[in-house]
Amino acid sequence: MTDGLVFYTNPMSRGRIARWMLEEVGQPYRTELLSFGPQMKAPAYRAINPMGKVPAIRHGDVVVSECAAICAYLADAFPEAELAPPPGSRERGPYYRWLFFAAGPVEAAAANAALKLDAAVPEERRGTLGYGRMADVLDMLEHAVGGGNYVAGHRFTAADVYLGSQIGWGMRFGTIEKRPAFEAYWARIADRPAAVRARQIDDALLPPPAPPA
Repeated sequence: MTDGLVFYTNPMSRGRIARWMLEEVGQPYRTELLSFGPQMKAPAYRAINPMGKVPAIRHGDVVVSECAAICAYLADAFPEAELAPPPGSRERGPYYRWLFFAAGPVEAAAANAALKLDAAVPEERRGTLGYGRMADVLDMLEHAVGGGNYVAGHRFTAADVYLGSQIGWGMRFGTIEKRPAFEAYWARIADRPAAVRARQIDDALLPPPAPPA
């Protein structure tokens, strides 16, 4: 598909993850900046994402929302960037495993931790949570990143963009504890040129700070 990429985002959203992935892919794209509230919920954008949330991308007539799906789609749409192991390869299984572990248990556990909900779940109801306990998620996450290199082997992939973003964001805001394995993994990927470019672009789009009262 040769049609251009359009990126719908807000710099104060998970769109930062998709921006990083777009920069890793290295293809030209156009950014549509949306403000929270009426603009994001307006019919024009709901035609792209009926939930009225960012991020989303449009690639020709294909629309993809959800950060993990955006990362996976872009990796497959632009294989020359080598951000996904080839189908059928030994690394493809770990790639899927950790990409979707980050999108499921890690995302849910971190959100519940941020809202102070995890501790309120009675022990007998833990089975209703897809991730069980936050401690179990962190142990599993440490297993994913503790061996060095990247989560799908020796090559950086889209799974590292998504899972790494969860770790970096979580440690920064206190929803993921700063274990040595997490800090070492984040240090391996946070200063990639595409990651730095993405942060600079989004930081420049942030609204100016409010003047002191």
